[in-house]
Amino acid sequence: MDKEKVTATEEQTEKVETSELDSVKEELENLKEEKDELYDKYLRTLAEYDNFRKRSQREKDAIYGDATAEAVKKLLPVIDSFERALNYECKDEEFKKGISLIQNTLKEVFEGMGVKEIPDVGEQFNPNLHEAVMHTEDPAYDENVITDCYRKGYTLGDKVIRFSMVTVAN
Repeated sequence: MDKEKVTATEEQTEKVETSELDSVKEELENLKEEKDELYDKYLRTLAEYDNFRKRSQREKDAIYGDATAEAVKKLLPVIDSFERALNYECKDEEFKKGISLIQNTLKEVFEGMGVKEIPDVGEQFNPNLHEAVMHTEDPAYDENVITDCYRKGYTLGDKVIRFSMVTVAN
């Protein structure tokens, strides 16, 4: 009889161990699922943050470019005034030289900022860079070639800050 009790006890112990083992396996499976969900959320959050960082950098770069273009646009009349001043007859050569130095300094500052003059007289007319205000019949120029420039145009990178006002040969 002692053998029967031992066998029954062993069977009960085995059932309890199997039940506990199943419970532990189920809990382990639940924890794996929870870990996978949390890892997926982590990866998504990481990707969202990376996208946010890149978008913020692009917006910052665009704002800087736009602000620079606006500041340059407001200073362009100053360069125009210097050019007009240099085109007038002046008896005082030192004064004219001083105006020229100031104009050159301003142009150097613009060049340092990435601002470039749009090529005009003698160049092919480009409606993306030039604004034709007059047409002329001039046999010295081919068709659609710029013959005269009334106001210089400028670009900042790929962006046109101000179009050149030009006369185009027909």
